[in-house]
Amino acid sequence: MAGGAATILVVDDSPTKRYLLVSWLTRAGFTVREAENGTEALARVGVDPIDLVVLDVRLPDLSGFEVCERIKADHPAIPVIHVSAHAVDVVDRTQGLTRGADAYLAEPIEPEELVATAHAVLRYYQARQRAELLAERLTGLADTTVAVHAASTFARLLQEAAAGAAQIFRSPAAVVAETFDGECLAGVAAGPGAVAEIVPWVVDDTGVPTGATVRVDAPDGWALVRWPADDTVTVAAAKLREDRAPLYVVVPTATQTARTPVLVQLAQAVASAVEAQRSYDEEHRIAVTLQRSLLPRRLPDVAGLDLAVRYEPASAQTEVGGDFYELVMLDGHLLVAIGDVAGHSLHAATVMAELRHAMRAYAVEGHQPGVIVDRLNVLMRTLLRNELATLCILLLHPSTGRIRLASAGHLPALVTVDGRVEFVQQSAPLLGVRADRPEDLEFTLPPGATLVLYTDGLIERRDTTIDDGLAALASCATVVDDDLDGFCQRLLVELAPPEIHDDVAVVAVRRR
Repeated sequence: MAGGAATILVVDDSPTKRYLLVSWLTRAGFTVREAENGTEALARVGVDPIDLVVLDVRLPDLSGFEVCERIKADHPAIPVIHVSAHAVDVVDRTQGLTRGADAYLAEPIEPEELVATAHAVLRYYQARQRAELLAERLTGLADTTVAVHAASTFARLLQEAAAGAAQIFRSPAAVVAETFDGECLAGVAAGPGAVAEIVPWVVDDTGVPTGATVRVDAPDGWALVRWPADDTVTVAAAKLREDRAPLYVVVPTATQTARTPVLVQLAQAVASAVEAQRSYDEEHRIAVTLQRSLLPRRLPDVAGLDLAVRYEPASAQTEVGGDFYELVMLDGHLLVAIGDVAGHSLHAATVMAELRHAMRAYAVEGHQPGVIVDRLNVLMRTLLRNELATLCILLLHPSTGRIRLASAGHLPALVTVDGRVEFVQQSAPLLGVRADRPEDLEFTLPPGATLVLYTDGLIERRDTTIDDGLAALASCATVVDDDLDGFCQRLLVELAPPEIHDDVAVVAVRRR
């Protein structure tokens, strides 16, 4: 409805009658177009922006009833008023309304009646269009809310939010938010269906209050995307906490209705998802920092042995786990251990810290691996109830290669030498479980052999069995690189997925 004035198409083959209808409607403030027959009317409706059709029932080429039906079939949102210069009975009126007309006027037609009917029909359709638009936007809001809360990363969240806003308002859109560590990013979508991009952007947050606010800005201040010409932008800001930067959703002002309800709800929904993602990212960073601070800072230098480790925390979009490893010389023996606390959270990382420190303390007291495992199990069942963990711990005598090993539900150690691979399996319950445990395993690591310990993140996949993962590991380990660090890295590259969903720890010990 250009400029607020509705455009009406008058269709009548009588020049005199058409002139009267056009005159009355023009004086009432409508923009009026004319057509002499049904064919011309159908052609104009398909091209011109028509808001209402005033249609004679009797036309020279097509009946008004047929023209109305075809208009409604292709353009159901255009109302039609039938007019008739002839006396008609109830059957004619009923047929006109049944076949799609919104009103039926028969002569004598009064100007006031025609104008009032036009206004009434247009009011109804405009209200219906507003309701349909609101329903469509609320559906898009619901879809976008689900998408942003399911996003696995901060960047992905902003992309989903920008794409959703563009789809809801059928326009370009931008969503700007700050990560928990202060980096300001914008998700930008050029229009509905466009792939959203992430760009850095800086916003002056001065004076933005807590809560939801809406303002109209010049587009130059938000030059993130090509905005429609001759329009401003409407900016919804949502600030959930005083100590957090606000989130902004930016769309063309022409897309907005009174009180901007959907825009405000969208900003609040995305801000809630952003807050959750910020908290998660902060917890993940803390957990990763904690894990790295607790792992050995450097490897011991042991005559006759080469040592290498690799530790890769879960990708930023997943929770951190409780993997750990240990390599330390104690009383002439190399203590090697690897473990994994059940769960993925900051809590799992703190349990890992307690378990690792207790293991080191028991080892310093001079206990054998099996005794250490037993004492750790008592500790967990007493002080860390409802926690579970796996552990493989061994003592290696460097000069002889003699190994004494105890496991608590951990994946089997691997020994590779001269292209032959063997898994050292000891079936034993997890830590935290009351059950009998087997005696320690004792074996010798021959010269030139490499012992590999690892956590399940290296070999477990959702789409394969554990046996498949072990077979893949054995295949990769048939050849051990001269550079042991390079060997561990190759295991990660060939076995771990590009996006690591679980912590991965690998420890390799080669006897020269």
